Amino acid sequence: MGRNNFFQFKQFRVIQEKSAMKVGIDGVLLGAWAGLNGAGRVLDVGTGTGLVALMAAQCSSAIIDAVELEPEAASEAALNFQNSKWASRISLSLGAFQDFQAKTKYDHILSNPPFFENSPKSNDRKRTQARHSDSLSLKELLEKAEQLLSESGKISLILPADKEERLLKLASALNLHVVRMVRVASDETKSAHRILAELSRVQAELHETTFFIRDRSTGEYSGVYRELTKEFYLAF
Repeated sequence: MGRNNFFQFKQFRVIQEKSAMKVGIDGVLLGAWAGLNGAGRVLDVGTGTGLVALMAAQCSSAIIDAVELEPEAASEAALNFQNSKWASRISLSLGAFQDFQAKTKYDHILSNPPFFENSPKSNDRKRTQARHSDSLSLKELLEKAEQLLSESGKISLILPADKEERLLKLASALNLHVVRMVRVASDETKSAHRILAELSRVQAELHETTFFIRDRSTGEYSGVYRELTKEFYLAF
């Protein structure tokens, strides 16, 4: 992904001049993979530039709420929402997710959360806040999301692969079930470095797959990645 002050998708543009975290593959993967399945109310936690919320708006008719802690990222997300064709369906709240107050339950909660723990931190406060879990731990995220989730609702996350066991333990403690999981690797010769996980209150058989972003032999994006993201990327 480039470091331009905007990223152009097929149906929307993401201005990313001030946001610490630019458009990246993690967010695109989550937004493209999450099956909203007729969800009426969607919540994007830690929206950043607003990317995942905009992707959710493109592929659904849902009313979407987005929460962002960092003021400059929030102002940029608000601008991206305002400039999109779905402005009337997306609302933004500035502040910590732990303090977020909702008047409704959500059919689908999405998050590409800050997930680095006990690792070196950038001198850039905004980038540290966006990347590290000090401001929102996985436990806090899941506990709050469970409170806001409708009875038949789903939670979709993208996390580092080494957080899988932690996710399963936390979900079990909240009576949530991981029903879909994709282990994501950079190519077919590498171990997974990310997981995409879908959680539900309703227990079901876990559907597990593995996903490669690029073909090792050609260096090109894999056919599966192209198929998943073709409604969004200009290049596909």
